[in-house]
Amino acid sequence: MRIWIKRLGLLALVLVIGAGFYLAMREQPVPVDIATVTAGPMTVTIDEEGVTRVKDVYAVSSPIAGHLDRTTLDEGEPVKANETVIASIHPLDPPFLDQRTRAELTAAAEAARSAVALAKVELQRARTAHELASSNYERAAKLEKTNTISISQLERAYSEMQLEKAQIDATEATIRLREAELASAEARLQQPTSDGARQADQDCCVSIVAPIDGVILKVLARSEQAVSPGTLIAEIGDPENLEIVVDLLSSDAAKIRAGANVRITDWGGSSDLQGIVRRIEPAAFTKVSSLGIEEQRVNIVIDPLTVPPALGHGYRVLAHIRTWENDHALQAPISALFRSNGEWSVFMVESDRAVLRRITIGQMSDSHAEVLDGLSDATSVVLYPNDVLKDGSLVEMRSTSP
Repeated sequence: MRIWIKRLGLLALVLVIGAGFYLAMREQPVPVDIATVTAGPMTVTIDEEGVTRVKDVYAVSSPIAGHLDRTTLDEGEPVKANETVIASIHPLDPPFLDQRTRAELTAAAEAARSAVALAKVELQRARTAHELASSNYERAAKLEKTNTISISQLERAYSEMQLEKAQIDATEATIRLREAELASAEARLQQPTSDGARQADQDCCVSIVAPIDGVILKVLARSEQAVSPGTLIAEIGDPENLEIVVDLLSSDAAKIRAGANVRITDWGGSSDLQGIVRRIEPAAFTKVSSLGIEEQRVNIVIDPLTVPPALGHGYRVLAHIRTWENDHALQAPISALFRSNGEWSVFMVESDRAVLRRITIGQMSDSHAEVLDGLSDATSVVLYPNDVLKDGSLVEMRSTSP
C-alpha cells in the first residue's frame, strides 16, 4: 500500500512539473487594442487658427498740421456718416523765440513803427500840398472868367490839384501798408501762453467727421497733442461685416479652392459656424514659426455665413477648411498604420492571430485614412502596434479597467 502511495505521489509531482514547463514554454498572447475598418462618410480638412477682421476698415487721419483736441469717443461707440465728429484740430501755438530771434523781430517791429510815423508825416505834407493846389485852382478859375489867364493855365492848375489828391491816396495806402507790416512784426513776437490755453475768440477748429456708419474699432490718438498731416486718429468699421483670415503653409494653400466649405469652431459660442472660402491670396509671405523655422505662408480669406453679435474684430477662431469628402469611403484609423519596407501596412486580427497586410491608402484626415486596397469592410485591425508584435503573433484584446 505504501508503495502505491509513493508512486501516486511521484506521478502527481511529475504532472505538476510538466504542467509548469508547459505553461512556461507556451506562446503568450500579446495584449492589443483593436478597431474595425468601416465604410462611411469621410471628410478631410486643414485645421488652422484664424483671426476675424472687419472687411472695410476706415482709418481716420489728420488732414493738416495742428493741435488735436482730446478724443472723447471710446471703442465700440456707434458713429453716423457725415454727422459724428471724430476729432477737432486747432491751429498750432506759436513757437518759442530765442534771444537773437526775439531781438531781430523787435528791431523789425520798431522799424515798421517808424515807417508808419514817416508815412503819416508824408500824408500831412501831401494834404498841405493839396490844399495849396486847390487854392491855386480856385484862384485860376476866377481869373479865367475875366480872361486874365488862359485856359491852359487853368487846366495846369487843375492837374496839379488832382496830382496832389492822388498823392494823398498813395500816402494813405502807404500808411495802411506800414501798419500791416507793423502788425505782422508784432504778431511774430507773440509767445505761447504759460498754461497752453487758447484764446476763446481764436478761429475755430477743423472738425473731422465719420466717413461711414459703424463703430469705433480703435482710438489711436486719444490725448490732446500736436499732430502732423497723416497722423492716425481712429479706425472705424462695421462689425457686422466680418471676414476671417487664416494663414496656411503654401503647400496646404495649394490644396484649397475658392468656394470650399469651412467649419468654424472655438470662437466662444456653443455652436459651430459655417463659412465659405472667398479668396486665396496669390502671394505668399515669410513667417518664422515658434521653432524658429522660416515658413512660406498664404492668407486664406473666409466669409462666415452668419455673424453672431458676440463675434467682433480681431477675435481668434479655429477654421476647418474642407479639401476632400466622400460619402462612402472605406477608412481605417491612422493609429493602426505603420511603414513596413517602405509601404503602408496594418496588422489584421484573424483567429486571434496578427496578420501583416500591406495596403494602399488615399486621403488622410486627422484620425482616419482612406483605404483603396488591401482591406475590406468590418475587418479588425490592431491599434498602436509595437515592436513585440510580429506577423502571426497570438493576440488578445487588452482588458480595460472599469
